[in-house]
Amino acid sequence: MCDELEIFEYLESEYRHEKKKRRQCTRDINNPLKLNENEFIDQYRLSKDLFCSLCKDLEPIMRRTKHQRSSDLSIETKVLTAIYVYAHGSYQKRTGSAQQVAQQTVSSVLAEVTAAMNHINMRKKYIKFPQTPAERDVNKLRFYEQFGIPDVIGCIDATHVAIIRPSIHEERFFCEKNYYSLNVQVICNANMDIISVDASHPGAYHDSFIWSHHPLRPHLEKLSSTEAIWFLGDPAYPISKTMMTPISKASPQTPEAYYNEKHAKAWNTIQKTICVLKARFRCLLAHRALHYQPQVAGSITNACVILHNICNSAKLPVPELTDDELQQEVLLQSPDLNVDPVDQEKSDLKIGIATREELVKRLWQLRQMD
Repeated sequence: MCDELEIFEYLESEYRHEKKKRRQCTRDINNPLKLNENEFIDQYRLSKDLFCSLCKDLEPIMRRTKHQRSSDLSIETKVLTAIYVYAHGSYQKRTGSAQQVAQQTVSSVLAEVTAAMNHINMRKKYIKFPQTPAERDVNKLRFYEQFGIPDVIGCIDATHVAIIRPSIHEERFFCEKNYYSLNVQVICNANMDIISVDASHPGAYHDSFIWSHHPLRPHLEKLSSTEAIWFLGDPAYPISKTMMTPISKASPQTPEAYYNEKHAKAWNTIQKTICVLKARFRCLLAHRALHYQPQVAGSITNACVILHNICNSAKLPVPELTDDELQQEVLLQSPDLNVDPVDQEKSDLKIGIATREELVKRLWQLRQMD
């Protein structure tokens, strides 16, 4: 009986070992790095060189963590698996098949890579808000050269990323479009690099509420005491010294109408940026819904933003959304255009209106000089 048990355990061990070898062999045969460059970018969004560079960034971070289920996988396989999920918005079954990774392993791989992508070193390297006067001047110059508006450091908006029903405080995540979501604040520069992202707020929270509680708001107010600096926002944000918004009911052929025209063209940069982000990483599309609790969904969003900036800096091609995907995304995003009155103090409003009036005059004068 003892001999039979030992034989059984030996055969079971050999079977598991052989199965693991077959799976590894299949991965080697189907090595995505053997795809041509265009096919690789289409599947994984990054070029091969950028992918290898990303793996070098992540390797020292991932070496410090141990995930038992995915311990036999290489760093490269783990990163490819995660990026495929981000890019295509598909989950265990399809991704496991595409990457030749066991389906039950994909979830563990995704958690490991997403955590590494959210490491402070990764966020500091790839999501850069301009800190020095020289860096801010570069941002301002690019906006002025492209859109003719001075002293703009970024454009701001929020977008909904759908999630499954949260286990706690579900009412906070139920947005105006009747689904559970995160309301993600995004700020971009003139080149459509994302210079700030906040994916920590529930979908029921107003855009202006998120901005009013964001650390960049007092930071910009402090900077504005020594330099002209502002974001461009839509009517969902309260006008202030550092937030320029459109003027409602501006009469045609007036300085106010001209300001609105210039503002709209420049502010459209953030809408384009969000569209490109979601076209590259379809897991963020509202009709897909991330099958994770809010904190993990927020971390996935941050990871996609980092990858977007890597792709954008390299000017890699952007996959097109289908007409159906575009239509669904528009329908599922809330046009949050009413300012929350609790966020708008009278003193800020007065100073903001005066600052905007000066900007209107300045733009009109520049127009007459052209």
